[in-house]
Amino acid sequence: MTQHAVRPGRGTARRSRQDRTDAPPTGLALPALIAIVVGSMIGSGIFALPSQMAGSAAPGPLLIGWLVTGVGMLMLAFVFQTLARRKPDVDGGVYGYARAGFGEYIGFTSAWGYWVSAWVGNVAYLVLLMATLGYWFGGFEGGTTAPAIIGASVLLWVVHGLTLSGVRNAAFANVVVTIAKVVPIVTFIAIAAVGFEAGLFTADFWGTGSDLGGTWDQVRNMMLVTVWVFIGIEGAAVYSQRARRRRDVGRATVVGFLAVLALLLAVNLLSYGLLAQADVAALSDPSMAGLLEHEVGSWGAGFISAGLIVSLLGALLAWVLLAVEILRLPALDRVLPRALGRENGRGAPANALWLTNLCIQVLLLWTLVNENTYTDLVYLATSLILLPYLWSAAYQVKLAVTGETYDDGTGRGRDIAIGGLALAYAVWLVYAGGWQYVLVAGLFYLVGTALFVWARRETGQQPFTRRELGPVLVVVGLAVTAVVGLVQGFVTV
Repeated sequence: MTQHAVRPGRGTARRSRQDRTDAPPTGLALPALIAIVVGSMIGSGIFALPSQMAGSAAPGPLLIGWLVTGVGMLMLAFVFQTLARRKPDVDGGVYGYARAGFGEYIGFTSAWGYWVSAWVGNVAYLVLLMATLGYWFGGFEGGTTAPAIIGASVLLWVVHGLTLSGVRNAAFANVVVTIAKVVPIVTFIAIAAVGFEAGLFTADFWGTGSDLGGTWDQVRNMMLVTVWVFIGIEGAAVYSQRARRRRDVGRATVVGFLAVLALLLAVNLLSYGLLAQADVAALSDPSMAGLLEHEVGSWGAGFISAGLIVSLLGALLAWVLLAVEILRLPALDRVLPRALGRENGRGAPANALWLTNLCIQVLLLWTLVNENTYTDLVYLATSLILLPYLWSAAYQVKLAVTGETYDDGTGRGRDIAIGGLALAYAVWLVYAGGWQYVLVAGLFYLVGTALFVWARRETGQQPFTRRELGPVLVVVGLAVTAVVGLVQGFVTV
């Protein structure tokens, strides 16, 4: 779908392709974009990775799974890099690509699902952050006690105030925190490399002496774990409109992904050489702390716990930035109500920020009476972000197949192959995530559709075009099934 011309009264005018390439140096530079990618990808997952992986796969299947996952996510990174280069007039990453390729309603679902995923994920981060403080303060243990929820709420509104001070200020703070969070991870890797024992790593290399299942079962199980640790790869693409140079978006995506992949592989593989696999799997989270304590003593657990807190603070800030941006851009396009696109005097989308953090606050209060909160929130946040990935990969395939932007034909076959692999991987992720989460995603989409209709009314349009009725009916069907399932008990998300 071609991009619409600028409507009168829009807060931010669309720039031409030349303007976007040679924009004045007032936007986010390459280091800030890389920090958004790394900061949003490194949250809690890497600190819990050793035990989660050890409970899913032996070293042999683990290596196969990392190879498949690494290739799949690299193809997705290349998709964002290619689309940033070939479609510099499309803003918003996963939202913009879905809208440009498949219409405004699909674009809305991509933006809305991404936004819900972002703030639900932030609730998970806040719960785990408070639980980690329980290492020092007993009243915070578990992350969902009354003192923990009060502490999480205070922190939430501190971040809210920082973001209101301006996106560039928040982005700079994110750079500093991202650097700080990498330090304990690199320290762990250095110590683990010294203590690594090859005999532990190769013992029962294929898991034949365990109850983890066959090789394929182990590969599949560990790949499900990796979905959460890679979320955020699209961060620079979401912030493409604020980039100083459009070409930096693709560079930041690939550089950020490769850096995080290297850290994940090092942490995961080295952990198998520090303790027996069963012992690693039995460690409580953050399992990286237990491993470092085994190597250097009790200070290691405290050091990693402190690192996790810094990491969670950085991830919280990065995802607040992403959440408000994914509401702001659709509002400028009149896909969401225009009020969500309004910025304060410092360039922060205040209304979008208030809506996001109020939702986080409500869900934080809900965690007081809910069990298994962190795991449930992680699975829900992960499932809601998978369809936006799928639409982005599908858009690259569509461009390459139709030949749009390929006037001389150069690179077309390569991009069909890369986009096809990324699309196949995204489809697999949606399937592996589970049908129950797809149903719940439909319920969230239906709730958000009210805002889509509101935006249409603001511009004097009909709620839906004929082309959009099909996707709307699919969303309604998923939502109704989800409600019935929740009532009858066959949906337990």
